[in-house]
Amino acid sequence: MKVVIMGCGRVGARLATLLDKEGHQVTALDNDTYSFRRLPPDFGGTALLGNGLDEEALKRAGIEQADAFVAVTQGDNRNIMAAQIAKHIFKVPKVLCRIYDPLRRDLYSLLGLEAISPTTVFAQMLKEKLKS
Repeated sequence: MKVVIMGCGRVGARLATLLDKEGHQVTALDNDTYSFRRLPPDFGGTALLGNGLDEEALKRAGIEQADAFVAVTQGDNRNIMAAQIAKHIFKVPKVLCRIYDPLRRDLYSLLGLEAISPTTVFAQMLKEKLKS
């Protein structure tokens, strides 16, 4: 599977590493080269400097052949914009984005975007742990 990950923070770098170890073709795209320090020395994918909202940068990352696109920057607005570009302009089959604000996540889900809110997921996990 060919995957483009926008954002090479803790989550993006970890996901890129996991997918790379499974043999997937991974491109990590970030607008700060310092972020790539999170990738292990044996990372077999591509670390590419660029803005994930820029169509030319996305093309350099291989989005036109991508099977999946994941937006995990720190900004909800950036993630949702990039997800829309990937889904509607480049027709990437599987598009996921992280949205911190649970209210926004619900709205974007209604618009057909697969958005995950770590705020909601973690709160639910904590609630379950309190019960046990």
